Amino acid sequence: MNSPDLTRSAVPFWNDPDKRAVVYQILALGMVGLLGYYLFSNTLANLERQSIATGFGFMDKEAAFEIGESPIPYSAAHTYARALLVGVLNTLKVSFIGIIFTVLLGTFVGIARLSGNWLLAKLSGIYIEVLQDIPVLLQLFFWYTIFYEILPSPRQAVSPFAGVFLSNRGLVFAVPHYHPVYALMGIAFLAAWAGVFLLRKWARRRQERTGRLFPVIRVSLLMVLGLPIGVWIVGGAPLSMSVPALTGFNFKGGMNISPEFAALLLGLVLYTSAFVAEIVRAGIQSVSHGQTEAAMAIGLRPGQILNLVILPQALRVIIPPLTSQMLNLTKNSSLAVAIGYPDFVSVANTTINQTGQAIEGVALIMIVYLCFSLLTSLFMNWYNKKMALVER
Repeated sequence: MNSPDLTRSAVPFWNDPDKRAVVYQILALGMVGLLGYYLFSNTLANLERQSIATGFGFMDKEAAFEIGESPIPYSAAHTYARALLVGVLNTLKVSFIGIIFTVLLGTFVGIARLSGNWLLAKLSGIYIEVLQDIPVLLQLFFWYTIFYEILPSPRQAVSPFAGVFLSNRGLVFAVPHYHPVYALMGIAFLAAWAGVFLLRKWARRRQERTGRLFPVIRVSLLMVLGLPIGVWIVGGAPLSMSVPALTGFNFKGGMNISPEFAALLLGLVLYTSAFVAEIVRAGIQSVSHGQTEAAMAIGLRPGQILNLVILPQALRVIIPPLTSQMLNLTKNSSLAVAIGYPDFVSVANTTINQTGQAIEGVALIMIVYLCFSLLTSLFMNWYNKKMALVER
């Protein structure tokens, strides 16, 4: 009697479905490769025929255009590479700050949507429905128009507090003059958060071992606020401030939050937080009501029930769709070009218009946003894995 392996080896490969599948995949891969080679060679031939230079050699040339906002020193005399770096940093700034405010606001609205207070629940529902149904680009135009058409000029700027001015040029407020101690305060602030992370782990193990609660929140606030303040006091407690003053048609000194940045941040946060609120609401409702009843039965307060029982379980449902909303916010930041904020897409478009390197410019845009998305997904996947239930 022949074994199945000997019988299969005697079958011609065109009658063996496994071998045919391998051949079909090789043929499909070869066709895709040929198509890609044809498109690439055809593009190079057309560019050469029209005398259009290719490559990234333009990156070292002088940019010759100004950028309205830059977190690093920049002028028109810098290179295109420097200009594109400014665009990347501007995109990172609005995306990072936007994600933080979106998560905080979306979580608050999502919890308020489930509140027993009728008015609060209805207002949260209206917030979600209205902001979800208005396209984000229209929201950006709306806030941009509000800042430029309703707010007064710098000479008639509104000053709600001393050293703070609000006009159609943005929000200007006093900030401390540079001092080396502020860098040390930043390091102390990060070190305090690292200490908070270790403290929470220790407090959790202590509670599991002894059943006693540790005042983590109060101690954490003391560490996060007290350590930088202590460094500031030891460093001489510098108090010199850069106060904005009206000079000509605009303010000088202090820090300025431009209308473009404010409109972009506000539009992205309000739009995305409406979706995050629904994600949070669904995550909380996915936790069995019996969990809440059990927590109440052992004497936990409402705040403790939400923090210790409901949210840790809801996070396992919340994190995957929340990751998608973070990615959407980062990608939607490319709409900044519509209201004049110099994000990466805006700077890259200006570079393309001046150099004619359209293929390279678009390729850079794709690569940068791909990197942003992959890094965000990598971090959130790690956090999701950390929060997953551990099976025994």
